[in-house]
Amino acid sequence: MFKGADRKSTINDRASPQVSNHGTLLYPYRLNFYDTPPMYDVTVEEFEIYALDRLRILAEIESSRARQRSWEELKAVTSTQCTKYLPLNATSATSVDRDSERRKDHLGHFVLRLAFCRSEELRRRFVEAELTLFKVRYESDGYSERESFLSSRNFNWIPLKYRTELFGSYQGPKSEPERMESFESERFYKVKWSRVPDLVQKRKVFLKGGWAYVPGREQSSIVFQEFQVQLEKALEVTARSLPRLDEDTRIIPILNNLSQGFLAGVPSDWGVAGREAMGDDIKAEMVDELAQKHFPLCMRTLHENLRKDHHLKHFGRLQYGLFLKVLGLPIEEAILFWRRSFSRITDDKFNKEYKYNIRHSYGLEGKRANYAAKSKSLHLDLLIMGAHIGIIQ
Repeated sequence: MFKGADRKSTINDRASPQVSNHGTLLYPYRLNFYDTPPMYDVTVEEFEIYALDRLRILAEIESSRARQRSWEELKAVTSTQCTKYLPLNATSATSVDRDSERRKDHLGHFVLRLAFCRSEELRRRFVEAELTLFKVRYESDGYSERESFLSSRNFNWIPLKYRTELFGSYQGPKSEPERMESFESERFYKVKWSRVPDLVQKRKVFLKGGWAYVPGREQSSIVFQEFQVQLEKALEVTARSLPRLDEDTRIIPILNNLSQGFLAGVPSDWGVAGREAMGDDIKAEMVDELAQKHFPLCMRTLHENLRKDHHLKHFGRLQYGLFLKVLGLPIEEAILFWRRSFSRITDDKFNKEYKYNIRHSYGLEGKRANYAAKSKSLHLDLLIMGAHIGIIQ
């Protein structure tokens, strides 16, 4: 729950114990079943931004499915989005803050879990998207790190080797000698057949007495099914606990906005409509050069006036701010850009009189609408947003 004094929150939820940590990392593995909620204080800004970044990735996964992209294409697109919004480096990487990356991944998942537990439709779509993201990460993880993660968890499987009765159902090399050699080096896992329905349907496992004997190369099906079942159960538990948050006026609007955007089929560029077109995120220090070389005359004029007067009137700020947003200037860089531009005022004045409006234009305050700078209706959008912010008299 949120603490009013310092505007921080602790996300709490029932869950089974996570695997124990080892070494010096708080998050020892890149893969995560998210069975332990984040039990630490977070700022409201972290709560929202981490969820938005994760939402962009899940939305891209849904978009890829709607476009019927192949698995390889979906993996490539999802990996690109993860690199941009939610990077997760391998444990062996020492040049990055791995715990910080994994903390963002952990927290963002649980915020979206709160947002998407509210209906059966939301839960179904959330589970499908999260499962796909987990599969992409599972396949891209290094063998040793993946095996270390799997060994740290109890999947309740019974390893078996060299079972002659399994040879008849074994799908290995076509030639008999190669097939036998491959079979004898294979490891099998004995699990309840209901844990691998996809393999049963495709007749890839030997069934006997309600048990499925899964070859090691199909081990991932057990892992994926376990991830899905645990997440489905956790969402139901979260849904029953959600009414406790109804009195918190800070996080309920955020959760409503996230779930509504997901139901509407929000694209991955939600909140920053032009980021994909521009490629990498624009930085505050890049705006001057972009304005001189690429901006249309009207926007270049606004930029020059801002540089000359260190100020723009409210309507100019709205118009120029939305233009920069649609180019791909992230909210953090937008705040930095405007603070540097308004160099003649104090930090306190900027935070009180301008920062709210900047966040509002990105859909992070007030009505939390995603105002877009559309060429045909920009003037109307600005009027609507100005009315909501209360700056048009």
